Amino acid sequence: MPRRIVTGYRAGKSVIVADNVPVGPTYRHSMGFSNVEFWSTPAVPPHPGPSIQAEPTGRLPGPGESQLLIVTFPPDAHFASPDFNPALAATEQARLMPGIAACFDPDNPGMHRTPTVDYVIVLEGELVLELDDGESRTIGSGDIVVQNGTRHAWRNPGDRPAVNAVILVGDVQATTGFSPGHSTMST
Repeated sequence: MPRRIVTGYRAGKSVIVADNVPVGPTYRHSMGFSNVEFWSTPAVPPHPGPSIQAEPTGRLPGPGESQLLIVTFPPDAHFASPDFNPALAATEQARLMPGIAACFDPDNPGMHRTPTVDYVIVLEGELVLELDDGESRTIGSGDIVVQNGTRHAWRNPGDRPAVNAVILVGDVQATTGFSPGHSTMST
């Protein structure tokens, strides 16, 4: 997991206010999956100041808010294992990341849509970005995806985990008429 270094101000001087490795929740029913909230900001971040965030909320950022996540996707073979229980995994995800979990399509596993603009940077491994029109792209280390509130899924057909840095920005346009299964946004 990457180290997080956060700067801020104390007594009018710039200082390091945090230097640590954030830890996310432990998933028991989706072994190998992780989702660590590295940072989040309110719609109007407090500047200057230490900008120390509260404990991770698991909710999606609202309009103008932002959130940085490091997401690890285990190989798809994990989800095909006889030991994998989709009902237990769904319950666990609803508890540990309620905002995102609520955006998943129960009739099409993995497909979801969030009311955010997401900047996805592949740090390690390879993933397949799947869209609801059937189009897909394989993305690898160093590739960047700009996800404009569209319905999609991430697949990992490889044999090792894939790690992404994801920056979510709450989208003002998406707050009116937003439906997780249908995009009303245009680019």
